[in-house]
Amino acid sequence: MRRRHFIMLLGGAAWPVSARAQQPAIPVVGYIQSGPAAVSPRFAAAFRKGLSETGSVEGQNVAVEYHWSEGQPDRLAALMAELVRRRVAVIATPGSAPAALAAKAATATIPIVFSVAEDPVTLGLVASLARPGGNATGINFFVQEQVNRRLVLLQELIPKAVRVAVLVNPTNAPNTEITLREAKEAAPAIGLQIRVLNASTSSEIDAAFATFARERPDALFVAADAFFVSRRVQLANVASRERVPAIYSNRDYVTAGGLMSYGTDLTDTYRQVGVYTGNILKGAKPADLAVVQSTKFEFVVNHQTARALDIEVPTGLLGLADEVIE
Repeated sequence: MRRRHFIMLLGGAAWPVSARAQQPAIPVVGYIQSGPAAVSPRFAAAFRKGLSETGSVEGQNVAVEYHWSEGQPDRLAALMAELVRRRVAVIATPGSAPAALAAKAATATIPIVFSVAEDPVTLGLVASLARPGGNATGINFFVQEQVNRRLVLLQELIPKAVRVAVLVNPTNAPNTEITLREAKEAAPAIGLQIRVLNASTSSEIDAAFATFARERPDALFVAADAFFVSRRVQLANVASRERVPAIYSNRDYVTAGGLMSYGTDLTDTYRQVGVYTGNILKGAKPADLAVVQSTKFEFVVNHQTARALDIEVPTGLLGLADEVIE
């Protein structure tokens, strides 16, 4: 039976007495996602698919406990401490550098499988990509290349664009640092000027967009961040209200009404995390499993949103899209 435990936004993690008392005969995987539970079903399914590719089937020979922090990184330490206390077999932290770092800080012995956009060596998760050397390994997807490509796509869609607002979450320091560094390096080469906007709460998102009325940037770049994914409907609605073309990090924004996205095929990275988790359950050591570098990306365009913004998407750009939402 699948057990789902949510990190409570007030009062920390809540654990049923039965979960504390029972010692399951099959290994337990702690699956921690920093993003919202609402977008998790397809990611969790991809993780389970990866597990099954190694012969680990949830409910048969492995149990998976699902946890979502809803973009609240301050809840992660308590969750990791509880997972360590209960001696889970593996901690899987797909798509979340904060969760991976919290797990790494909590244990040097329980295997950790991560997927992160930042360099895992720089983050201190592994000694090297080829030889992780500790209790953590996983998937690295390339935020640098994604930042550059998103800016180019914005310029191709809005050739007259000059001023681009870059929305970042300052509480996600590793991702914010690399996003701003890459954006500030790439923008001048293609004739763009960057204006940085910060938001880590819903009200701060509204405050950031309030500056649009005064400054009227030509386009918006939303950094990859679990909190922003949890507020994707708000972001898409406000961008539509302010009539600003925006590009995001993954398709969830676009299906919520956002204009377009370019980024790693996250579904595949979750599958890969599942594969590595299954391999470890079968006896592989994280120290011996090289970090995989993801090479699958996807570009999604919401043509209906483009028409609502009176934007004519070039035929060539539509031809590049992996999916066009009509």
